[in-house]
Amino acid sequence: MAELDAKATLDDIVFANRNKAYGAYDLRKTYPKTVTRALVIGGILFTLGVLTPTIITALTPEPEEQAMVEVDLMKLPPPPIDPNEPPPPPPPPVEVPKVNTVKFLPPEVKPDEEVPEETPPPAVEELKEAVAAEKTQEGDPNAEEVIAAPEATAAPTKVEAAVEAAPKEEEIFTVVEQQPEFPGGMAALGQYLGKNLRYPAAAQRANISGRVFVSFVVNTDGSIQDVQVLKGLGFGTDEEAQRVVKSMPKWRPGKQSGRPVRVKYNLPINFTLE
Repeated sequence: MAELDAKATLDDIVFANRNKAYGAYDLRKTYPKTVTRALVIGGILFTLGVLTPTIITALTPEPEEQAMVEVDLMKLPPPPIDPNEPPPPPPPPVEVPKVNTVKFLPPEVKPDEEVPEETPPPAVEELKEAVAAEKTQEGDPNAEEVIAAPEATAAPTKVEAAVEAAPKEEEIFTVVEQQPEFPGGMAALGQYLGKNLRYPAAAQRANISGRVFVSFVVNTDGSIQDVQVLKGLGFGTDEEAQRVVKSMPKWRPGKQSGRPVRVKYNLPINFTLE
């Protein structure tokens, strides 16, 4: 076995004492250069593919933006008027050709003393060559009948009578910007209920306790109206809750858009045995 050079590569070791003219040795010898060349070419092509849109955009001139101006034809100034230019002459009157007419007035109801001498109606033969009108006149037999447009008259002015609408009942709100409030706030309301609420004897004997839910309307002047029991306990507690609510002083009314309005308010009242 021949001695190998100290700088021999793996290919030299593998193909030692072999025919190096064979294709495998040449392929392995040129493989690193081929791979490097392929990577470089691939990287260049990839970079060009990524940068192509940017290059095209940079080389393409930007189109000029056309400013859109909104023009209101109603606000355009009128054309200039030359004071020295005479006004245009009026159009010539249209001459209406005269046609043969026969006097034939429609019947009209009048008193006997105002009835003129009776004039017989025109015959059918006369109406074939003439037109019924207020008077008899001769005209051009070849002229065609022209119906004149009626003169423009002012239409009667329609007088509209004012109708008074029935007063609308004030709306009752359930949600407002500013809720109604008992004078002094909720703490004062609790003190009022504790001082004025009386426990019914029937409820005490039946050992009844709980909450009575009362609904009422706070008017624009703060007064209480439409007191109703939504959920009660019975044994006189519902009536006592209504009595206490009705005897309340005036509340501060609720407000919507800065004005007092009627507001429906729900209030739970506790009945607790000590």
